Amino acid sequence: MPENLGELEQLVLLALIRLGDEAYGIPVQQELARVARRRATFATVYATLQRLEAKGFVRSRLGEPTAERGGRRKKYFEPTSLGTRALRRSIEATERMTQGIGPTWEAR
Repeated sequence: MPENLGELEQLVLLALIRLGDEAYGIPVQQELARVARRRATFATVYATLQRLEAKGFVRSRLGEPTAERGGRRKKYFEPTSLGTRALRRSIEATERMTQGIGPTWEAR
């Protein structure tokens, strides 16, 4: 049975898709804050990216060293096809669970 995604994992995968080729830790953290209005520390974002990579849901690559980072390389992330399928399943499950509830659930 495929692994399910947690909420933060789902949001991080969505941020990777939104950011495309420029998806690495800091922009992912900023996208979560800007779009999802979800504050997460860099350590939390990076731990989530590592967990997604261990599950096979994302892959990473190292960029070129940059002077602005003191010669360090950025680690870029992108969803794998397995990760995209897991994300799709997660979103579909959420949509199914909200169907038929009606507007009253918002007041609870």
